[in-house]
Amino acid sequence: MTTGSGIDASSPKHLRDKYAIAGVGETTYTRGSGRSTRALGTWAVRNAMRDAGMQPGDIDGMLSYSGNDSTFAPFIAGDLGIRLNFYMDVHGGGSSTEALVGIAMGVIEAGLCEVVAIYRAMNGYSEVRIGGTGARSAPPVAGDQLHSRAYGWQAAGQMFSHTFMRHMYDYGTTPEQVAMVKVAHSQHASNNPKALYPKRVTVEDVVSSRFIVKPLHLLDCCVESDNATAIIVTRAERARDCPHTPALIQSVAGRVSKPRSDMHYQHGPISTVAGYYAKDILWPNAGVDPEDIDVTGSYDAFTFTALLQLEDYGFCKKGEGGEYVSGGTILLGGKRPNNTSGGHLCEGYTHGMSMVIENVRQLRGETDDFCPIGPDGKRRHTYDYSEGGCRQVKDAELTANLGWAIPGTGSAMVMRKG
Repeated sequence: MTTGSGIDASSPKHLRDKYAIAGVGETTYTRGSGRSTRALGTWAVRNAMRDAGMQPGDIDGMLSYSGNDSTFAPFIAGDLGIRLNFYMDVHGGGSSTEALVGIAMGVIEAGLCEVVAIYRAMNGYSEVRIGGTGARSAPPVAGDQLHSRAYGWQAAGQMFSHTFMRHMYDYGTTPEQVAMVKVAHSQHASNNPKALYPKRVTVEDVVSSRFIVKPLHLLDCCVESDNATAIIVTRAERARDCPHTPALIQSVAGRVSKPRSDMHYQHGPISTVAGYYAKDILWPNAGVDPEDIDVTGSYDAFTFTALLQLEDYGFCKKGEGGEYVSGGTILLGGKRPNNTSGGHLCEGYTHGMSMVIENVRQLRGETDDFCPIGPDGKRRHTYDYSEGGCRQVKDAELTANLGWAIPGTGSAMVMRKG
């Protein structure tokens, strides 16, 4: 099979199982960190290094992403005593994590470095707020914003709303069905000690909350938070020497786009997102298909973004996303739980990296929930998903992360238990 870009997506993939995530780390999720993004980034990377059992001399590569709201990699590295052989700071938010994992694999494969730390640091509530307020309030209209802000498309909800409305029009998707994404993620967050919003909500809570921009109610939208997150990528054989079970990388699709990513609605169905194209790289390269996946991390900037990606990556047929998310499939205890930490809707907003961290912990069998801790310091997961209980998926072997930037751009990754 050849994709539209000419990539042969059916040949054996020599990078499968060759690389792994060996360490993960994060800060607390707050609404007012009182710290700089430099301090937050250093904190998260240090936690990831400790998780991987690594010292500063073990790390020689670093990648970061931001929307002009973070601190560059050489400063974080210097604060930690790390000397870099390779680094890159890229402009980007959602979908960057999976893409940068692919870049990390590539630069290690090319011999440029051996171990790469990837981080995202953001004061997304107390400083630069994604919705266009706070430190980002009323910047000049320039560049590609001439095609968006001038027409009232400033915040993400405004820019994506027509995609969501069209899906409702074409397929009869209801607000109540979509609200179940928030309901599911709130149930997962209620079992997460780190979650910023751990309260369980109902469908009625969601659809009765005020409209932000139709069809999005307040509770259809992600939280705003201050935090940093980090992961460490290295070769699988190196990762196996680390303290935890490695999450082996099966496949990455990095920043795949529709034929137009800026005004994506000018080409093809408005409600078709980049995952429609990314799946033709992701699944053949991984050697699995959606039915094989045990846990998903579908980016939930809004309830709708999770639904649309689950459709276009093939977890259900196009137009059946409403039934998929409302029928119990994405709940803990369901066939394929989604965002088991609570995701961006409840845990905290990290531009995607926290969902990768959560899936790494799921593959390790080490989610940090309210289950009792045994004498060996390990949790004894009960698989009781009632409030204040467990969020570990039993026998999780394969996970998929579906990263969202805008409807026209996305990245994805499949991992398996090492």
